[in-house]
Amino acid sequence: MFRLAHLTDPHVGPLPRPRLRQLLSKRATGYVNWRRGRGKVHDMDLLAALVADLRRQDCDHIACTGDLCNLGLPDEWETARIFLEALGGPEGVSFVPGNHDAYVRGSLEGLLAACGPWTGADAGGTGHFPYLRRRGPLALIGLSSAIPTKPFAATGRLGPAQIAAAERLLLDLGAEAAPPCRVVMIHHPPHPGGAAPGRELKDAAAFTAMIGRAGAELVLHGHNHRGMLAYVDGPRGSRVPVAGAPSASARSAHFNRRASYYLYTIAPTGAAAGGRYRIRAIERGLNEAGAIAELASFPLTLG
Repeated sequence: MFRLAHLTDPHVGPLPRPRLRQLLSKRATGYVNWRRGRGKVHDMDLLAALVADLRRQDCDHIACTGDLCNLGLPDEWETARIFLEALGGPEGVSFVPGNHDAYVRGSLEGLLAACGPWTGADAGGTGHFPYLRRRGPLALIGLSSAIPTKPFAATGRLGPAQIAAAERLLLDLGAEAAPPCRVVMIHHPPHPGGAAPGRELKDAAAFTAMIGRAGAELVLHGHNHRGMLAYVDGPRGSRVPVAGAPSASARSAHFNRRASYYLYTIAPTGAAAGGRYRIRAIERGLNEAGAIAELASFPLTLG
């Protein structure tokens, strides 16, 4: 049994004070939003408690699906690297970026220069998407939907080349004699209707069509700051779970928006099942009493 943890959208603070010239862009509206209340939602003491709890769970690997940054400021890049180091070394943690990591032109490149080792492909190279990492029975495929957008927009895009490359990886992995459990990591909800207009993945239909041809065992995402579970069609009548987690630093009155992370236990169902896997999710996060505890446990696959 393999234990994979997933957390997302930590929005690591404190937010450094931007210089005036750095606010002559989309960052101006983001900075106002942060000052008006967003900064109070993302609690760094809560994030530290959540990470400490995660580290006690004896995970085999950790997936982080983006939005380490808030405004994509250069001073945030080193803070993001320190946060990833607190999760674990690059061998044990995989990262894909979110829209806040690519807030303005140049932000994503700066972040990946600091945090590239956590995007390292087994074949070599960092900061290139998709990337493939093999960990035990898992094949982790990291995608980047992070693009700079206009003010008040938070959309994402993969692009035809990245979708085609991901399809080749998934097909090759699925054709192996003993297929691994293929886990796709992306920031934006990758299925049509997964996010509100202005926040959606622009090529979600192309992504889900690709999954319909190539298949996957699990897709992980963030972005919506709430727990989500959907299923998309895979090949030969299969159903692929698409799971999103809340922000790892959020204080909220809504139960499915409070800071939490998911711990997936992944076990093969046996060689006779043709490489299929049984996946179960455990959610751990902030409970009504203000403690970090188990909140829910449920299967993602049957059998």
